[in-house]
Amino acid sequence: MSLPTDTLAKAANQARGLAIDAVHKCSSGHLGLPLGAAEIGAALFGSALVHCPEQPRWRGRDRFVLSAGHGSMFLYAWLHLSGYEVSREDLAAFRQLHSKTPGHPEFRETPGVESTTGPLGQGIANAVGMAVAGKMAAARFNTPDHPLFDSSRVFCLAGDGCMQEGVALEAMEFAAHQQLDNLILIYDANDVTLDAMADKTQSLNAAARFKALGWDVQTIDGHDIEAIVKALKKARRAKSGKPQLVIAKTVIGKGIAEVEGTSKGHGEGGAKFAEAARARLGLPADEHFYVSEDVRAYFDAQKKRSARVANKWQRSYKAWRTANPALAAEIDTAAKAPSATQLLAAVPVFPADAKHGGTRAAGKDVLQPLAAQLPLLIGGSADLYGSTLNYIASSGDFEPATEANSAAVAGGRAGRNIRFGIREHAMAAIANGIAYDGLFRPSVATFLVFADYSRPAMRLAALTKLPVVYIYTHDSIGVGEDGPTHQPVETISALRLIPGFDVIRPGDAEEVVGAYAAALSREDGPTLIALSRQAVPLLNEIPAETRREGVLHGGYVAVRETTSLTHILIATGSELHLAVAAARELGSGVRVVSMPSMERFERQAPEYRESVLPSSCERRVAIEAGVTALWHRYVGPRGTIIGIDRFGISAPGPVIFKELGITAERVVEEVRALN
Repeated sequence: MSLPTDTLAKAANQARGLAIDAVHKCSSGHLGLPLGAAEIGAALFGSALVHCPEQPRWRGRDRFVLSAGHGSMFLYAWLHLSGYEVSREDLAAFRQLHSKTPGHPEFRETPGVESTTGPLGQGIANAVGMAVAGKMAAARFNTPDHPLFDSSRVFCLAGDGCMQEGVALEAMEFAAHQQLDNLILIYDANDVTLDAMADKTQSLNAAARFKALGWDVQTIDGHDIEAIVKALKKARRAKSGKPQLVIAKTVIGKGIAEVEGTSKGHGEGGAKFAEAARARLGLPADEHFYVSEDVRAYFDAQKKRSARVANKWQRSYKAWRTANPALAAEIDTAAKAPSATQLLAAVPVFPADAKHGGTRAAGKDVLQPLAAQLPLLIGGSADLYGSTLNYIASSGDFEPATEANSAAVAGGRAGRNIRFGIREHAMAAIANGIAYDGLFRPSVATFLVFADYSRPAMRLAALTKLPVVYIYTHDSIGVGEDGPTHQPVETISALRLIPGFDVIRPGDAEEVVGAYAAALSREDGPTLIALSRQAVPLLNEIPAETRREGVLHGGYVAVRETTSLTHILIATGSELHLAVAAARELGSGVRVVSMPSMERFERQAPEYRESVLPSSCERRVAIEAGVTALWHRYVGPRGTIIGIDRFGISAPGPVIFKELGITAERVVEEVRALN
């Protein structure tokens, strides 16, 4: 079928009208990209993109990510035209309470939105993660008779702002090194940023930059629909083994003559010229949110064609499942995580005389049997596998297939271990992309102090309820001689403040088992497991079952008083053993509460929380080698907190603990002072 450029050009102008009407109605939003990239939208949704409005999540689809999420009306307009469940009324409710059209695209809020975008550059990294998931799926599940998992592509539309963010460069380097040729990035190059023309803040040659990174590059007129479609077809069919960049030269705010091509066209400034612009675009004066009958008819026919493509894929997928029951069973594990109880049962109890170099070493031992139970669990590390110890030993590295690694199922594109390099921010954002894709379960690792580098993506994982697991080690002043730059005294508390983000700081090997079971059974949000480098003892006076299951509740009674309760010691992580040692000296009226996860504890029933921390006992001491602010909720006005409201010291770990007063002796002193 020949490309109906006239109809698509008309659709582009009507998409412009939809954006103008929505932004004008609410006096809020960004018009620059929806207007400037309208022909890109027509080429994508009118021709190039393999998708199905009736089956927004079918696995054989292409993915489209709008990294420049401020231009959300671009996406909403094209979803509406394509026949997704985004109605004219939804467009009219742009940026209003409980609408399907929020200010930036939000995952799960709008059919057809593949990821939550807004913070610039994140969408590029999310798209890279989706491309990784596509490569993994093809390697793991394609068969000669049914190569179902290697035809889809990930399209991403980004602007100058996305390109300037550091996370984007990290992700683009990674994509090139990994030869993700299923990734097509469209650069809306309009030479404008929010404040000014782009030449005020950038002077790079984008084509040369991407070629140097290892991408294929095309540069086109972003308003020539035929040229856009041709470029996207070429990118889809490329055999170079490289990710694809299409630089589309566009005019920001095109269609509103008073602001187009200037920084004023970025936001809603052009909306006041709406009526004149609508007239120039050929839109009727008396009908807003207008779509002509011929444009509607074209996209209705396109929707039917899309449904046929999707249904054909689904029939092939059904045949694949029949022919490959073992693979089908494996893919089905993505639908529901095992229960925490099932995961706990998969890990043997540690021997009483087990020795570990810290909870990170216990994590290594816990991970292996759990990885066997969870075939779709993926691990990654920011150039620190030798320290974070989260390598899945039964598999190899995820990397471009070669003759050397393609013979072994464990390696190449089927590898379950991703070497992200020193790219903590992109690592976390790519993990989000893998989680958005929905098949594989990502876990990633680095030192805890570098959570500050990955925090923006971690926040988005919490916001979108993605079940990403972070295995961040070297969690305290116990790092020792590396000094205050590597001692995350404030980091744990900062992460605890993210809504929906679970932080678990286990105190010994059995609590590590509970931490992994809690994290990997959670399906409604991310979890960080904070592990120590320094050695901690096995607390065998506490039953293993109590320690494991106690973590699932976030806090539990680790050592119960044997006479009338007089004091409660509350501790977490590598400080738990200090509380246990202090309780031995203090006598039979002292209770020790382990609090590995405040967030999980707060989700328990009030009756349970009261049973662990009875309000009748007000003499309490909390112990953690970090800032003290969040512990006040548990110690109350009569209690005290042993912590560190300062940065650390460069010295051997035991010396620092003693110098800063994080010792069992100090706990005993503080308890006796409460009397």
